[in-house]
Amino acid sequence: MVAQTSRQQFWRGAINGAPFILVVIPFAMLFGAGASETGLNVAEAMAMSVLVVAGAAQFTALALMEEHAPTIVVIVTALVVNLRMALYSASMSQHLGNAKLWQRALVAYLLVDQTYAASALHYDREPRATLAEKLAFFAGAAVAVAPWWYLFTYIGAVAGAALPPEYALDFALPICFIGLVAPALRSLPHLAAAMVSVAAALMLTWVPYSLGLVMAALLAMMTGALVEVSLERRRVRS
Repeated sequence: MVAQTSRQQFWRGAINGAPFILVVIPFAMLFGAGASETGLNVAEAMAMSVLVVAGAAQFTALALMEEHAPTIVVIVTALVVNLRMALYSASMSQHLGNAKLWQRALVAYLLVDQTYAASALHYDREPRATLAEKLAFFAGAAVAVAPWWYLFTYIGAVAGAALPPEYALDFALPICFIGLVAPALRSLPHLAAAMVSVAAALMLTWVPYSLGLVMAALLAMMTGALVEVSLERRRVRS
């Protein structure tokens, strides 16, 4: 019975993760093409996608590499961009913290925006699900997303190497990020953080190695947190 239920949860996870393919495919292709334009060969682009599995951090690293930033700056900046994964991990630990070490390692490797979003929502809806069922659901969501990231990174890298310079895809990156961020701007803290990040990024363009973006991100997170705390205090008082 447990095995059958786990199988059902796996397929539910795959179904819930499937819509994210529409975002993963163009994002992966764009990264592969961008890596090729930056000077990475297909093997290097694939190695980055397989080892890192984090689109925003990978794009940030590419931009810094193109500016010939020191390796330590590339690594630290990519880590800062991925700080949200620590919050994802803390959230997932409430549900999967008792899993075996190798299972937690796989979850940590495959914990990205899409698998977290699908799994966290499902876990909240079904709090009585067993650990095996939760792991099965997460595995289904990951299987629905991860292979497409690898495959279309490869396709993008191969296609990008064949594209002439006049057909560069640089314009598509900001459009892709706008498409990812805009739907999340549904509350005052989110809007405040977005406005501060834009203003700070523009004012800090003079900072070398694009570190102004990191500073803008930190200022935006602080702003969002302050607005959230302020709103909560007002709710308590009222």
